[in-house]
Amino acid sequence: MIRINQLKLTVGNENLKAKIIKKLKLKRGCDFSYEIVKRSVDARKKPQIFYSYVVDVRLDFGIEDEIKQVMLEKEMIYKLADSDVVFFQTIEYHFPYQADEKKPTTRPIIIGTGPAGLFCGYMLAKAGFKPILLERGEAVEDRAKTVERFFTEGILDTESNVQFGEGGAGTFSDGKLNTQVKDKDGIKKAVLSILVEAGAPPEILYEQKPHLGTDKLRKIVAEMRKQIMEYGGEVRFGQKVTGFRYGESEIGDRKITSVIINNESELPGEQIVLAIGHSARDSFTFLYNDGIKMEAKPFAVGFRVEHPQELINLAQYGVNVHEILGAADYKLVSKSCEPIAYSFCMCPGGYIVDASSEEGRLTINGMSYSDRAGDKANSAIVMPVLPDELDSDHPLWGIEYQREIEEKAYQLGQGKIPVQLLGDFKNEQTNDARLNPCIKGSCRYAPVHEILDDKRNQAFLKAMKEFGRQIPGFDDKNTIIAGIESRTSSPVRILRDRSMQANVRGLYPCGEGAGYAGGIMSAAIDGVRVAEAVAKTR
Repeated sequence: MIRINQLKLTVGNENLKAKIIKKLKLKRGCDFSYEIVKRSVDARKKPQIFYSYVVDVRLDFGIEDEIKQVMLEKEMIYKLADSDVVFFQTIEYHFPYQADEKKPTTRPIIIGTGPAGLFCGYMLAKAGFKPILLERGEAVEDRAKTVERFFTEGILDTESNVQFGEGGAGTFSDGKLNTQVKDKDGIKKAVLSILVEAGAPPEILYEQKPHLGTDKLRKIVAEMRKQIMEYGGEVRFGQKVTGFRYGESEIGDRKITSVIINNESELPGEQIVLAIGHSARDSFTFLYNDGIKMEAKPFAVGFRVEHPQELINLAQYGVNVHEILGAADYKLVSKSCEPIAYSFCMCPGGYIVDASSEEGRLTINGMSYSDRAGDKANSAIVMPVLPDELDSDHPLWGIEYQREIEEKAYQLGQGKIPVQLLGDFKNEQTNDARLNPCIKGSCRYAPVHEILDDKRNQAFLKAMKEFGRQIPGFDDKNTIIAGIESRTSSPVRILRDRSMQANVRGLYPCGEGAGYAGGIMSAAIDGVRVAEAVAKTR
């Protein structure tokens, strides 16, 4: 396969086929097919903006011998002597195991239906292992109604909310699908292809920064559930796992024998996938008390900042509204402050949402719809929290830190999202300002600057000033600040060995909650890898 890198075309004037012909110096009438591998935006010469493509091209030499095809492609690449034209061997992922119906075993149980649990369940179901997926929250259709009631009426369901329920926390987000995970084995592309089969737009297969939006994600999650069930799996809702039963393996190790559901029923299982999500604090507690080995890991906390979307568009694209590219995004990092600060979960044309899951505590997140059509942009500006910062070696100390700042946010906002202008935050003032932020949930003007310690407040302000030099107006005194962003990732890592199992045989920590992922895609990829480990041992 011939891969061409850095094919640049003006946005809105794209004749990719003609560009390929020119790049490869093909003769008239030469037949070929191509696949877009990646498309990114190059706005360095704004307002003139380009797409930069990576494409794989297969020339039709009129032969069936694959070895000769490869030889001819390599010969052509050698003659071109163009560093942007290289030979590339594509990798197609195939799940390596199939269930043996003649080998009777208990069905694998997956706890949690976020991206990790869903993709783990999908792979096992398609391979014939008939997994049982247990979800403490509601199906996504019912969950959406419960979340909307919370936004409008303030009625919190602690088992089904922005954090808990089918699809996980990512269902009520921007639905970003970008990841830093390398795709050496083709799993990333396989995950994206499954999402397309479930209703996602094909563009996610090659966009540099693909996203789905909360509206499309909900439909995709429901379709994946349907497919899992068609393959022989089960998805059960309102099934909160509250404990495990243990036995002894043949070599004397402790092993899983069953799960306890809602402190009432018991479900036998020898392979349990723990895809519980980063907010399952009660689950972390009982696992720790049961002797499951875990450790504290770094996470980040900070504030959401909101700006007019036009301000971001002008800075990134040089126009108020780009008819083709839509709402612009950004990614910012400041290493000049201590601790460092960076943007997280940027939501173009989006909303700040109340993402609380516990009574008396408040946390927020960002959310966008697929069209990103809102007139405000928001992102979290966060700073790391490291395990050695507090005088505790307890693996759950991070949860207690999160709870402490979430309680402050709840109290300061009197149960509503506390918001403040950047100028007042800087001067530690609380004025009676009238604000109109794009928020899902209720908000109240409050001293947001009192939530975090002075060290992080100063780092945040220094970073905002630096970001203002990169995006003019970013640090305007009337910028809206909201708190508190505390659930950026899991503060806990549940230890697992090379077989993907914890120190109890048959227990497979998986995904973001277990500390092995940091977003929808990386969690889904980890779910596929854990599915392989489960299938391998059956």
